[in-house]
Amino acid sequence: MALRGVLDGPPRAARVLARFPAALYLELRGPGEPKVVAVVTSDAARPPNAVVLAAAARDRPFLGVGDRAGARVGEGRVEAGGLVVRARRRFDPRPALGAPSSATVALGLRAVERALAGAAGGLDGHPAPALLAGRCADDDLAGAVETAERIVGLGPGLTPSGDDILAGLLAALRLVGGALRDGARAVRFAEWLGAAVTEDAGTRTTSLSATLLHCAARGETSAEVGALLRGVAGREPPVPALRRLLAVGPASGADLAQGVVAGARAALALAAPHARRATA
Repeated sequence: MALRGVLDGPPRAARVLARFPAALYLELRGPGEPKVVAVVTSDAARPPNAVVLAAAARDRPFLGVGDRAGARVGEGRVEAGGLVVRARRRFDPRPALGAPSSATVALGLRAVERALAGAAGGLDGHPAPALLAGRCADDDLAGAVETAERIVGLGPGLTPSGDDILAGLLAALRLVGGALRDGARAVRFAEWLGAAVTEDAGTRTTSLSATLLHCAARGETSAEVGALLRGVAGREPPVPALRRLLAVGPASGADLAQGVVAGARAALALAAPHARRATA
């Protein structure tokens, strides 16, 4: 569903951004988001901007796609080199969390935090992630925006650690807030923070990471992060879901999980009864 606009639209030229055995990333020419389309195998991690193949990585579906291969996306197809993929079904990258109680979310978070202890993220020791989490929980939008801007694009790779933390936080804040009974303020906070983070993300981080931040600001996330959010909400066991997310990448998985915990904690704080917040 995150790719509906570009897949249903007229053909747009693209270039091969990166190619791995289980994933192919195509960067679209021209303005607008999503800027990057991922084509992934059936056994790969599934980001929200993905077209998922029936083939597995062992089938080597991207073998004939060179780094300079011509590509285009549109009219229900993705073409790159000799690879032609037709979209048959759509999936919604926004996980359904039901209507959990605050107590259920708090219990799920404690289980995730215990299991996450010791997992090394890419920004371990940096003060900004903890500061960002605290400012979100304190309903300090200006402070949260200022802190978030310090970690956009921070770290190496296609998805820097700072962006992974922000993506997990934005998705959790919006989705957990939307699931909680009194979570409207958390959703609005996520919308404001997401708008600020994505305003110039295309000039501050990689094109793939900017696309994932745009997705997270809308509550669209990877299947692995979605499973962790469902675990926090009591819809599935949280610890196995965390293990699957950590398997995505040693640092990236931990960074995303750290962001999810921070966003869900902030959603709980912002969803506290209005009278309690007013007298605090």
